[in-house]
Amino acid sequence: MRELLDLTGKQLSAGEKLVLVTVTATSGAVPRGAGARMLVGRQGLLAGTIGGGAVEHRAIQLATALLEEGRSVSHRFALNRRDVEDLGMICGGDVEVFFSLLTPQRGLLDLLARAEEAYQKGRALWLITHLDEGFPLSCYTREEGLWGRDCPGRLLEELPERACHVHMEGEGDFCIEQINSPGRVWIFGAGHVARELEPMLSHVGFRCVVLDDREEFACRDCFPTAEEVRLTDFSRPELADEIGRQDYVCVMTRGHASDTIIQAAVLPKRPAYVGVIGSRKKAAAVREKLRADYGLTDELLDQVTTPIGLSIFAETPAEIAVSITAQLIACRAQRRNREKK
Repeated sequence: MRELLDLTGKQLSAGEKLVLVTVTATSGAVPRGAGARMLVGRQGLLAGTIGGGAVEHRAIQLATALLEEGRSVSHRFALNRRDVEDLGMICGGDVEVFFSLLTPQRGLLDLLARAEEAYQKGRALWLITHLDEGFPLSCYTREEGLWGRDCPGRLLEELPERACHVHMEGEGDFCIEQINSPGRVWIFGAGHVARELEPMLSHVGFRCVVLDDREEFACRDCFPTAEEVRLTDFSRPELADEIGRQDYVCVMTRGHASDTIIQAAVLPKRPAYVGVIGSRKKAAAVREKLRADYGLTDELLDQVTTPIGLSIFAETPAEIAVSITAQLIACRAQRRNREKK
């Protein structure tokens, strides 16, 4: 979503008009649920997807027509049997879509700039799409409050964690989505697995910090999508000072000694996830050293996931990265579900 907003800002700054297409409701068997989005310009699809196929194609056509007309509108794709056959879909279903016209106005450009600042500061950020013909977007952070356009205070008391929620009530229609979380993934060790892992995690919405004690490995060119790349001394006492309960930690340095020191520093911080690469034999030896030399309790040591990643018989660095990414997606979803209860 950050890439979509960044592209929106660049296009608007260049004087282009855009349409933000948002799925607001569905019924039956359809490719994407409420909250799916795409960005359309005069040349067609720019970013995102609402499910692909002929429905998306028709939505792009309508969006480009609305650019010429200069208006926002809601449209329902009602897929009866004939529609299904014409669209080449396997199953039928209805899709309600809102087309938000975005114009290069100062207020919208300022909003997008503030959203980028919130990203850079690592703040939890919510995007609110107003599903009408007024000013199209608002943003909210707990530190700065709401900016853009007013919306009912009740909605701000029930902000969704990550998942997109569509509210269609008498007070107005809104699509609300958390598009940035304060938690980050700290990847200790910038070797082969890290080079495969960081781009995957960034692509699915994790903010990554990559750390290594070797200058040739801790380079920005190796991790262009990471939030930060740091050259650091793994033995320094303040190694884990910035790590909190909302963070995720992946330990994959080149040696057992560094892995042990990092775990000793990180585990008392009680992050949401600590995964350590290596065999079960190595894990048992490191666990005993952490207990004997650092006084860590079994409760803290039980936080460690090792071998890291889901058990999918991964062998190559890319396969291992897939298994870790899948495990972190599951961990994030489980945390989100717990927070909702």
